[in-house]
Amino acid sequence: MSVSPFSRTLVSCVAALAASALPMPGAFAQPSGRQPGPQAGSATQQALARQSCEGLRRAVAEDQKGAASGPLFLTSYRLADPKQGTPLEPALAGAAFTYDNALAGIALLACGDAASARRIGDAVVRAMERDPNAADGRVRNAYRAGPMTEEKAALPGRWDAAKNQWIADAYQVSTATGNVAWAALLLLNLNEAEPSPAYLAGARRLLGWIEQRTRARNAPDGYNGGWYGWDNAQRAQTWKSTEHNIDIAMAAAWAAKGAGAQAEAERQQARTALDFVGRMWNASEQRFNIGTKEDGATIATDGSGLDAQLWPLLAAPEGSCPWMRGLDWVEKHHRFGEGYGFSRSPDGIWTEGSAQAAATLVARKGAAPEALWQLLASQRAGNGLYYATPSARISTGLAIGPDSSGADFFYYRWPHLGATAWIALAATGFNPFTGKTAATGATPPCPT
Repeated sequence: MSVSPFSRTLVSCVAALAASALPMPGAFAQPSGRQPGPQAGSATQQALARQSCEGLRRAVAEDQKGAASGPLFLTSYRLADPKQGTPLEPALAGAAFTYDNALAGIALLACGDAASARRIGDAVVRAMERDPNAADGRVRNAYRAGPMTEEKAALPGRWDAAKNQWIADAYQVSTATGNVAWAALLLLNLNEAEPSPAYLAGARRLLGWIEQRTRARNAPDGYNGGWYGWDNAQRAQTWKSTEHNIDIAMAAAWAAKGAGAQAEAERQQARTALDFVGRMWNASEQRFNIGTKEDGATIATDGSGLDAQLWPLLAAPEGSCPWMRGLDWVEKHHRFGEGYGFSRSPDGIWTEGSAQAAATLVARKGAAPEALWQLLASQRAGNGLYYATPSARISTGLAIGPDSSGADFFYYRWPHLGATAWIALAATGFNPFTGKTAATGATPPCPT
């Protein structure tokens, strides 16, 4: 669930690197055969693969409410014990964030549970087709968790009896570009596992929405943050994000495998997004700038987001060998104990991002440190999901949206679907950007 100019989720790297040559990324590596389940690794990694997959399947069982089939969205945050810990924010109760669900669907494929993954994919397709107020192919940032049984896709919210009114969240009903791209990545992963015209068409429609509604040609040309606010007063988010654009680049390149005018348009979309990511590479500091400021042109050089540093390395598009030095930046500026934090000079461990670091190391180096796997394992909650952070609260230095009065984007010690999904992806060695496991997606080393 993306919140500020540069991230996907509200409340929603790398351990010491050897000096040996780093593996070379492939040119928009195309998905091939899938190998669900844990790959070779330490006992801790293999246990993490089993237990995170079990946690995701348990989430499906709990949220389906007796409906063993049909479209389904999963709750993003739930308490391990309602009687203990930080109370869940009312706005998060029963909210299914699109990003978290896309990750969960891809992770369920990695876990070998294609049936559950398809239920989430079917929910995304239905949400696109049956939006309460729009017919342009968008997805919202969040939906109501549970089986989709109503004619229109149900958005999150709650009735406040004291105020005698329906309470909703402006961010949740908005559409962030990165969330749309991740929904497309889910459908592309599903289509690769079992080809379906509905999934491929859905992914292409989502990419079309991105092109039509978020392309911002002012230099540096790329895609802006999306649209924020209530349906009758939405406004464009004019900043551009490194993270969003790598998502678009990989999804569009994947969708463009076919022939025809649409495929060529998607190839151009992939080039545009990847060119933006390349412009965000800060060669003097050997790291990625997080994106642009509100004008869509001025590069934001102060902050650093862990995902913006890692995802271009995990995705590994053509020409990214020079970017591999960014692992040194992550180690120096995002390390916190045995894990990694969201922001530069972090104030605590971000479980999701630490799992992203593990996934990147598995993909690019073949393994992650045992201490990192043990850290991730220690975050397992009693309900089978993994805590968003070991701390009571960590900061990101970012704002949830344009209505925020300051940096109000935090992660709390709540079991989190997105963190659990990233742990499953890392532990099984499955790359959500390519649909390959570490074994099938191995690449030769970069030149030394």
